[in-house]
Amino acid sequence: MKLYNYFRSSASYRVRIALNLKGLAFEYIPVHIARGDHLTGPFAAISADMLVPLLDDDGERFSQSMAIMEYLDETQPEPPLLPHDPVGRARVRALSESIACEIHPVNNLRVLKYLVRELKLDDAAKNTWYRHWVRVGLEAFERQLDQSPAGIYCYGNTPTMADCCLVPQIFNAQRFDCDLNDLPRTMAAYEACMQLDAFRRAQPSNCPDAEG
Repeated sequence: MKLYNYFRSSASYRVRIALNLKGLAFEYIPVHIARGDHLTGPFAAISADMLVPLLDDDGERFSQSMAIMEYLDETQPEPPLLPHDPVGRARVRALSESIACEIHPVNNLRVLKYLVRELKLDDAAKNTWYRHWVRVGLEAFERQLDQSPAGIYCYGNTPTMADCCLVPQIFNAQRFDCDLNDLPRTMAAYEACMQLDAFRRAQPSNCPDAEG
């Protein structure tokens, strides 16, 4: 397997965690998003949406982190990223999509760049935007956790796709100094994940293209 990704990309980070949880080896191929390398050259020629991550599995290429993680779960079912029962799968998908579809899109790098370049927001205003939407989204995430049975991780006592999504979002929230107070179950799940080698090895600082 080859994974085209960028060390700071939340979506790439999710897939790195999933691959590690499943014990799958992969070739790390960096694509420097901040420099715009995803929009030109060899990567643009193979990626229809010109976004990372892109997984190449024996010549079959897949984009979009959620689709990639479900593909991995279907082709490499152990350990599972989704519960076996329909209710559990729906709960985990909802938690995952709360981050991937509600929080992340409005705080994506290309959105933040648009706020600065086209709408002429300064860094303070941009960061206020970021912190607002992260906080709103994480409060909703916490309410979802409150409606679920108690567990070590986001859903139950084994990490799932929801945890793969949560950890990168918290990492970014900490980078931008977001308010993470009064989110007890969210932060407890995050802390539990960070005790696991699969999550620690996937951290941006451990990536070959990591920058200071």
